Amino acid sequence: MTQKVEEIIPSAKRTVSSLRDVGYDTPRAIADLIDNSIAADATHVDITIHFDGQRSWIRVADDGTGMDGATLLEAMRYGSERKYADADLGKFGFGLKTASTSQCRKVTVASRRALQYARMEVRCLDLSHIEKTNRWQVLVLEAENRPDYVIEPLLEHTGTVVVWEDLDRVLEYKDPWGEWARRKLLSLAEDVDVHLGMVFHRFLAGEVPGKRLQITVNTSRVEPWDPFCRSETKTEIIPQKDLLVSGDGETGIVRVQPYVLPRQNEFSNDAAWRAASGPANWNRQQGFYVYRAYRMIQSGGWNRLRTSDEHTKLARVSIEFFPGLDAVFGINITKAHATLPQDLRDQLEPVVSVVARRADQRYRSAGPKGTGGHVPRSGGNHRPPAPSRGNPPSGAGRPEGYGRTVNGSQSSDSGTETPRDAQRSEAAPRQALEDAASKAGEEQALEKIIGALQDANPQVAHDLGW
Repeated sequence: MTQKVEEIIPSAKRTVSSLRDVGYDTPRAIADLIDNSIAADATHVDITIHFDGQRSWIRVADDGTGMDGATLLEAMRYGSERKYADADLGKFGFGLKTASTSQCRKVTVASRRALQYARMEVRCLDLSHIEKTNRWQVLVLEAENRPDYVIEPLLEHTGTVVVWEDLDRVLEYKDPWGEWARRKLLSLAEDVDVHLGMVFHRFLAGEVPGKRLQITVNTSRVEPWDPFCRSETKTEIIPQKDLLVSGDGETGIVRVQPYVLPRQNEFSNDAAWRAASGPANWNRQQGFYVYRAYRMIQSGGWNRLRTSDEHTKLARVSIEFFPGLDAVFGINITKAHATLPQDLRDQLEPVVSVVARRADQRYRSAGPKGTGGHVPRSGGNHRPPAPSRGNPPSGAGRPEGYGRTVNGSQSSDSGTETPRDAQRSEAAPRQALEDAASKAGEEQALEKIIGALQDANPQVAHDLGW
């Protein structure tokens, strides 16, 4: 006997209204659109934030492959269906719509797939129309109804343009024509620049295999912000680990790379030190930096594995995975937060112990030597593991130059210099033990020994630099 069914179509008006509040702010919403640009092989994304009172608009334009009419229509559907590659930044089929309507009431998308055809496809998702009709409908804009600022970026190349209008969530002022509203958009441009430079820093720096991206905000080029200060010679690079993680029927490799940043007087210059503090400043920027297919998801915080502390503010840890582990990490539509699975948390505890101790040591004294000074490019040692299942790849070993002195003596935070010979004398036994533990693959055992020594004979531990 065939089961009798009845189809239930969600109310368009109520559903669209509810989906406006999934948790985006403006910089994250724009970042979600750039995910689509990267998937479309764009090399340049231009963001324009234009103030004109109630007629203000925000535009994200790329030079990617573009879409034909059918593909664009599907892209405007909530829960759109398409095949995603292993390294694609998109996944849920909601990003374009939810990110856009979280900030505005009118979203216009124009796309051009081939230069040999003059035709552009333009569709508009207008919440006022949906509320009036209570129908899942988009507007088709023919040539006479297309504003110049929508189609202008596509006159000479392929790509896609997304324009936000009726910015009710951005311009919240009663007087949208006033000075406060104008300043809000100017400030927003700065916030967007900083956020995109952080989230897409590996793409902007050319570290992602096969990808090279340039982003501009109001014609100003976005510069990459490397949270690990790898170009600084006094940055300490702790050996990376490839950890096997399982959950929700998925098994994959997570690459973990800890860093200890230099103290203020160890940076190459004051500007570099100020830049390294990051958008949230030093204490809040310590901790985990979680990457999904090279794109940053989380910037700082210890995910309850430890508390942030002034003495460990120089500790930062890169955690990288591919979309096959999305369910394990609890990635949602906004791609703004990650939950560390218990399987990974257990494996991270000794890693966090090492990097926190090294950071505390660096903060309090002359500390360990730097090993940075080189930022890997595409195809270098930085590349995360492929999204395959099975045993971790080989080669996750000790970086070249690990533990060596880069520049002679170092200074304490008080400005008092430590003589080079005395520094070598204090550091040599500790360094020899750490080197031996690393070569034997017994770093975790050394951590336990250090902890026991600190409890049993703290003076000896202190003399060794622990």
